[in-house]
Amino acid sequence: PAGFEFLLASSTSWSLRVSLRSLHNKRLYLAAFAAVLGNFTFGFALVYPSPVIPALEAHPNPELRLDQHTAPWFGSVFTLGAAAGGLSTMLLNDCLGRKLSIMFSAVPSALGYALLAGAQRLWMLLLGRLLTGYAGGVTSASIPVYISEISHPGVRGMLGACPQIMAVLGSLCFSPNFAIVAGLVLDWRWLAVAGEVPVLAMLLLLCFMPNSPRFLLSRGKEEEALGSLCWLRGQDTDYTREYEQIKDSVRKQSRRVSCAELKDPFLYKPILIAGAMRFLQQLSGVTCILKPEYDAALVGLVRLSSVAIAAVSMDKAGRKILLFVSGMALSSLPSPSSQGNHFGDMKWWGYSSWGCRAGLHCSVPSTASPLPLCPPAGYAMGWGPITWLLMSEILPLQARGVASGLCVVVSWLTAFTLTQFFLPVVVGTVPFLFFAVISAGNILFTGCCVPETKGRSLEQIEAFFRTGRRSFMR
Repeated sequence: PAGFEFLLASSTSWSLRVSLRSLHNKRLYLAAFAAVLGNFTFGFALVYPSPVIPALEAHPNPELRLDQHTAPWFGSVFTLGAAAGGLSTMLLNDCLGRKLSIMFSAVPSALGYALLAGAQRLWMLLLGRLLTGYAGGVTSASIPVYISEISHPGVRGMLGACPQIMAVLGSLCFSPNFAIVAGLVLDWRWLAVAGEVPVLAMLLLLCFMPNSPRFLLSRGKEEEALGSLCWLRGQDTDYTREYEQIKDSVRKQSRRVSCAELKDPFLYKPILIAGAMRFLQQLSGVTCILKPEYDAALVGLVRLSSVAIAAVSMDKAGRKILLFVSGMALSSLPSPSSQGNHFGDMKWWGYSSWGCRAGLHCSVPSTASPLPLCPPAGYAMGWGPITWLLMSEILPLQARGVASGLCVVVSWLTAFTLTQFFLPVVVGTVPFLFFAVISAGNILFTGCCVPETKGRSLEQIEAFFRTGRRSFMR
């Protein structure tokens, strides 16, 4: 009847307006911004060795001077700290909560930068890098989970890409061109002091942000969880309906995961998928730095533009299509033998910006060719941000805190092993062939194992792994 159709249309229109108000609530974006300041600090710390290693190699004080043996460790010890941070987050995420874990990372980060700024011995430099790496590991495991749990399904993809955007922005601070334009050409000690600024800003802002409603419900704090969701969605939205859905999901898995329960596909399948994606991401071929002729600002801008494209399109095109495009782009770096004389020297420097000075010389395209920019662009569009997002989306709440920390440990130990033991011993075209095979495997893995999570709530994603019914993902 016409009256029923009118009521149905009115109800649909009202639901749409409510949903739009939830999406446009500025407080949600403020909370996400406060959290991803930790990723800005992470990007800043990640590339700190790039301008600092040359200065320390020429330092007049022998107690601080780096040589060919200590310079690589100054860069790569960061990864060991990050792995330790991920390991500790397996407990911190569930004991302190997502927000407090991010805030806790400010302590080792501030101490690390203080040691770097006031270093008088080599051990102080290495310990400072280890502590900033530890803080980076904590934020790597906590921030994606926090953002995923507070986000509305309609913007979770966009907000989930923000950590990668902020990490790239942090790394751009050390681009020579950007530094000159901004007037930020500082001594290496003052660069460490500058690193304290985003840490303190993050700590201050997060004091006024709510904790994850899902975490609060898992701890039995129902009123606080309802208030948190109201703050994130807005009072004039139907947040109580979402609250009841979350509460029902939490009730089904209120106990902490046990070893016996890991045999349940509901738990081990998403954990294996998330861990495998972190492992494959590190083996995707972004562990290289091009010649100085490839301006760091240009590469950074390409990465930034690609992440921005991913952020805009992720909630419309979906996660899997971007992973497919990213995998194809990562496999596009040609082998030296296929490009004739259009190659120069390249040095493998750790994770694209750790600043490890010792490494492997290979041949890569010269600056006349745009091909070398394709892999970093493809990585930043898919396998860079989406693997972190999917990790926080598909892991069940019951094991999310522990499993996210485990994934970070896998990621950074793989990176450390790759840069310290694999790249220095391979020669010629071996790295190109290795990374091409891995990238092809990434495409197959995406098609066979990775679920599409676009537009789905975390509870719907959990239901998919619990029941195996794909109707939940449509």
